[in-house]
Amino acid sequence: MTEATSRRSAYSRLLDRAVRILAMRDHSEQELRRKLAAPVMGKNGPEEIDATPEDYDKVIAWCIESRYLDDDRFVQQFIASRSRKGYGPARVRQELNQKGITREAIERAMRECEIDWAVLAREQAIRKYGEPLPVDFSDKVKVQRFLLYRGYLMEDIQAIWRNFDD
Repeated sequence: MTEATSRRSAYSRLLDRAVRILAMRDHSEQELRRKLAAPVMGKNGPEEIDATPEDYDKVIAWCIESRYLDDDRFVQQFIASRSRKGYGPARVRQELNQKGITREAIERAMRECEIDWAVLAREQAIRKYGEPLPVDFSDKVKVQRFLLYRGYLMEDIQAIWRNFDD
C-alpha cells in the first residue's frame, strides 16, 4: 500500500472505488458489493482493503442516497440492452437473477417493459436463417433450438409461424 493511500480511511477509498465502478455502467447492489470486496491490484500485486462491513454498508447507502446505485434503473437498462443484443426473456431473467436482483423486481420490470418478444424472436430467426423462414419440420426444429438457446419462450417461437405465415 502506498503512503498516500494508507493516509486515507478505508471508507474514503471504498467510496472512491464505488464511484469509479459506477461511472462505467450501472450495477446491481450485489454486483457492486462483490466488486468492492475484491482485492485491488497494486504495484506489488493484490492489496486487501482493510474495511469493516459497516464501511461497505455506509458506501452502499451513500450510493443509493446519491442515486448512483438504483436496482430498478439497472434492471430496466439491462433488459433493454440484452433485448437489443437478441436475447429473450428467459435468458434475461436468468442473468438478472445471477446479478442478485429479486424475482419480484425482475417480474415487475418485465411487465413494465414494452418489448414484443415474438417480433424480436422473428428478427433473430431471420438474421440467422434468412427470409423466408424454413417451413419443413427439421429446419423449423433448428430455428426453435437456436431461439430457445437465446432465451425465447416457446410461445413466442411458435408465434413466428402462427402469426407471420408468408
